Amino acid sequence: MSARIAVVGEALVDVVPADGGMRDLPGGSPANVAVTLARLGRQAVLMTTLAHDARGALVRGWLHASGVDVVASAPATGRTSSATVALGPDGAASYAFDVTWDPPAAALAEVVAAADVVHVGSIATVLEPGATAVEAALRAARRRALVSFDPNARPAITPDADAARTRVERLVALSDVVKVSAEDLAWYHPGADLLEVARAWAATGPALVVVTLGAEGALAVRGADVVRVLGVPVVVADTIGAGDTFTGALLDALVDLGAVGPGARDVLVSLGADRIAEAARWAARAAAVTVSRPGADPPTRAELGA
Repeated sequence: MSARIAVVGEALVDVVPADGGMRDLPGGSPANVAVTLARLGRQAVLMTTLAHDARGALVRGWLHASGVDVVASAPATGRTSSATVALGPDGAASYAFDVTWDPPAAALAEVVAAADVVHVGSIATVLEPGATAVEAALRAARRRALVSFDPNARPAITPDADAARTRVERLVALSDVVKVSAEDLAWYHPGADLLEVARAWAATGPALVVVTLGAEGALAVRGADVVRVLGVPVVVADTIGAGDTFTGALLDALVDLGAVGPGARDVLVSLGADRIAEAARWAARAAAVTVSRPGADPPTRAELGA
């Protein structure tokens, strides 16, 4: 449990439908990953931006209660970022964003330099001015820590799909582990075969590319191996935070397998397909718990063990 894990990216408030109105819930994809890791007993630090306002206090309280160490700067706007959520008939969430991402590059680099595992993703990797600092930190971490990336597609933030794809695929090539949803992968490569895109991404650098398929489970590409795991049947409350929970639990499992620090990539390459499948199944179980309850509410290790 002693691996130092740095998560870099946005923490915000999800404004969600509730009882005929709207309710503020803490969230943000990287923040959800950090919470998942901390609830599973990992030493997780989140490098983010939070204002000194009521929403910032709500998010900080949630992070601290889950055991996340928070390194946060105040955004230039003076207000905590938000995402207004719309839920479809199946509980699937879509988002409208009010986000500023402008962390100090020096502080970001310092947090990453102290970590054995580094995870980045979502808006923080595509929204300037912070995205450039995130990419630089990822380059510095490569071969020194396990580098993980979740390229959440955010069309409302990056309507130019070609430009977003170019940046995202640079980060894919810098990563050891990439977790991407089928929906997001289809946005980056519309009409393409998802497995072929995952194989192509894996060929550019990552030792492991995992594509989540919602209720259908996930597939993991590692070299010539393609490992498929089934989804966990569950009554869905909503899908908020499900993919982030999967990412956090996947990293938790990979840390257990020794994929940390400078030797992380070699460990990933040497793992048997059965170990990759076990890690993906652990992540799928964690995500199933999250979708079974409202909002981004990942399980603790005790809950997941039960």
